[in-house]
Amino acid sequence: MREIEVLVEIVREGAALPSYANPWDAGMDVCAACDTLIRPGETVIVPTGLKLAIPEGYEIQVRPRSGISLNTPLRISNSPGTIDAGYRDELGIIMTNASPQNQPDGGEPLRVSSKGNRQGTYLIRKGDRIAQLVLAEVPRMRLRVVDSVKEIGRDRGGGFGSTGVK
Repeated sequence: MREIEVLVEIVREGAALPSYANPWDAGMDVCAACDTLIRPGETVIVPTGLKLAIPEGYEIQVRPRSGISLNTPLRISNSPGTIDAGYRDELGIIMTNASPQNQPDGGEPLRVSSKGNRQGTYLIRKGDRIAQLVLAEVPRMRLRVVDSVKEIGRDRGGGFGSTGVK
């Protein structure tokens, strides 16, 4: 398997390097670098404590972890997020708590390890695995203006949602 080197600067004490859970995984798990509270309806940036130097011609895609998506109302808001090769600030994961804003406070905040997609305030703890990072090659587009695209290739017909759900 081909490996591409991505340089990492640790900018918060105790930040964890992303890692693959299994040798065949496509995404590296990335962890929170500090405790972060996310109330119902809030969108926050969860710091990772890392700055990356991604090689030109590549991007890193930020994707949700399936267990968090299944078991909590926490969502990666811009999924998949793109980290461009020229970005040098701290990597932050944009997370939204999709619980209704009028959700009553149930006492202790819930954790990302909670089961049953419980609604309420969530506490992400330092070290919690919160997202996946996938390295992807990015070819450049070259656009060329034409009079019409109708006769180029095949037109599947229909617009947004025209193929239905079944």
